[in-house]
Amino acid sequence: MTAYGSQEMSAPLKRVLMRRPGASLAAADPAKWHYGPTFDGARAVHQYKAFADLVEKSGTEIIWLEDDGDGLADAMFTHDPSLMSDHGAILLRMGKPLRVSETALHEKAYAERQIPILGRIEGDGTVEGGDCIWLDEKTLVVGRGVRTNQEGIDQLTKMLAPHGVAVLAYDLPLWQGEEACLHLMSVMSPLADDLALVFAPLLPAAFYQLLKKRGIRLIEAPADEFHASNGLSLNVLPTRPYEVIMVEGFPATRTAMEAAGCKVETFEADALCIACEGGPTCLTRPVLRRAA
Repeated sequence: MTAYGSQEMSAPLKRVLMRRPGASLAAADPAKWHYGPTFDGARAVHQYKAFADLVEKSGTEIIWLEDDGDGLADAMFTHDPSLMSDHGAILLRMGKPLRVSETALHEKAYAERQIPILGRIEGDGTVEGGDCIWLDEKTLVVGRGVRTNQEGIDQLTKMLAPHGVAVLAYDLPLWQGEEACLHLMSVMSPLADDLALVFAPLLPAAFYQLLKKRGIRLIEAPADEFHASNGLSLNVLPTRPYEVIMVEGFPATRTAMEAAGCKVETFEADALCIACEGGPTCLTRPVLRRAA
């Protein structure tokens, strides 16, 4: 079986890199890590287990990174430090200084499994995985904002061009400021090749127009739930087309996806996702997505 490869966002999730939170998260200083008032380290660890159980139930193989007390509280958000392509992993450079050393954890995990490295973002370049969306296998859309800069996008473009991949960059709004996290995936979650959940008011206008031109059906995320969750109601993980995992507590968003044909599973995440500003997608780095 192929061990790696992913240039799409909703094909069946066969293999994923995840980090089980432990001592580093339990001892995290909420002020240092920009965690919200509902943060509770012990409850977050418990809520994470329920999420991991849903991922395993979908038939996905989990490559585990363990939290051995290295102090990297955000490292459970494995979506960000690397990006997978059909030609190998790309090691990214985080825009949040506290997270820069997380990339080494991914590099080690890939080396142990003989997964090749296509390249890495270096120097002053920054790219975070949450800003990267495969629109199709030949088109990578990247959000330029607080966490991902033009230098990083230029390096990514040069890396992927020999493989026939076009990189399209769009400016993101500042929204809640430099310390908060607004990724491109904070405002758009692909649910299938032809379906996405979006919060249109924060979408780059040109990207919105591209999605419409491509014939992708757009579900508008209910604004009240989007704001109440700091955007986490929209952070939805497809384990296969039209089968998704989302944070519990946002019934209008769930109903909208179900009305569009999706099967939705939820888990309690107030101490984990809501507090720590990262949802189900953020908690996973797809290593292999392939049609059945």
